[in-house]
Amino acid sequence: MTFKQKLFAGYFVIGLLFAIYESQWGSGEYKSFAFNLGKGIVWPVVMFPEFGAIVTGIIWMVIIGGVLFFANNKSE
Repeated sequence: MTFKQKLFAGYFVIGLLFAIYESQWGSGEYKSFAFNLGKGIVWPVVMFPEFGAIVTGIIWMVIIGGVLFFANNKSE
């Protein structure tokens, strides 16, 4: 395995463990495992709320930049 593959595998193993923890003992124990698995995929955002705000800001900048870029190209 390459380093990149190990990094992705580690990320998803941590996400799976996070989902199992949340579905059994966490705040989402009354919700389905699929819901907790979705939270597990983005576990850094759930565990570190400040990181979630940064990711949200980046996503908004990409969306706004894409809209401006494609709107500018269509007017030509």
